[in-house]
Amino acid sequence: MQEANEDNTAWRRALRRDMVARRAALSDAEHDAWSAHIVAHLQAALPLPRIVAFCWPIKHEPDVRAVIPRWAAQGVLAALPVVVREDAPLAFRLWTPDTPLAADRYGIPTPTGGEFVQPDMLLLPLNGFDGDGYRLGYGGGYFDRTLAALSPRPLAVGVGFEINRLPTIRPERHDQRLDWLVTEAGALRLPAA
Repeated sequence: MQEANEDNTAWRRALRRDMVARRAALSDAEHDAWSAHIVAHLQAALPLPRIVAFCWPIKHEPDVRAVIPRWAAQGVLAALPVVVREDAPLAFRLWTPDTPLAADRYGIPTPTGGEFVQPDMLLLPLNGFDGDGYRLGYGGGYFDRTLAALSPRPLAVGVGFEINRLPTIRPERHDQRLDWLVTEAGALRLPAA
């Protein structure tokens, strides 16, 4: 893994813009079809969690919300991440379709109340990703801090589109490796590091 440096920081900043632009160029039909494929792969390949945390899709990320009611019918609880402090790990609140949501400081719908829970599975959006199981987020470090802090560590499942696959994200020391990669092309369980 690389140490953080100015060149890598600038490279990642440019890469983030490119990854968002690639998704923005998708037609609604492509986005919806690819998201449906991801949901099907999640259902077919992953173990059923007790509590799954997912992310409300932003910036044309894969929309995996359709898996939530299917898993809920089997007794799975769902949760959404909540930013409690800018430099802290995320917390997670239970979510149902009736849960009141409000946009957080990043414009992401977030539960306004309710108990905090610890999920045993996280569905993480992949702004960019590589075949070694490292994800490129938006630069805030929230999910890396969260995965490093939670004990026991939840199963980290990256969900993304193949158009955002990269040869490498040039992982740095703080980057947390994923356990699964799920795209419209299929689901891959990554070998233990």
